Amino acid sequence: MAGKEPFEAVVAAHGGTVLRVCRAVLGLADADDAWAETFVAAMKAYPGLPGDANVEAWLVTIAHRKAIDVTRAARRRAIPVADVPDTGTADGGLEHLPGDLADAVSQLPDRQRQAIAYHYLAGLPYAEVAGILGGTAEAARRAAADGIAKLRRSVAGAGERSSR
Repeated sequence: MAGKEPFEAVVAAHGGTVLRVCRAVLGLADADDAWAETFVAAMKAYPGLPGDANVEAWLVTIAHRKAIDVTRAARRRAIPVADVPDTGTADGGLEHLPGDLADAVSQLPDRQRQAIAYHYLAGLPYAEVAGILGGTAEAARRAAADGIAKLRRSVAGAGERSSR
């Protein structure tokens, strides 16, 4: 453990990356809580982390698990509403693709959104993304590529609608 940096330095070096990943995976509303929970868990486990471990990948893995916990907890909570709507829309209310990139990312399927966040925002290689998500590096690469293609179509479609 002599070669390990103090935990405060780990937070300073990787806190921004973990926050970007949490925001991409969960959205702004839950990202700060997931970030904090990530570093609380990491602080407890840090003394047992091998000195040669990839700290950033380790933190992103913890953030991934915290994001799953937040998502599961949110699905279990009842959402109070003033009036219950009589009918829903066939497409779930997504008839207009959002122009904002963060909104477009939030509309991606979970696996695509996570693969993009872990690879492009955290800078992890696909092999490590696969280790977090489960599956192969090729499957992680495909999920990220499919997500990027959907984002490009969303952004291009939003640009065409706004220019009309």
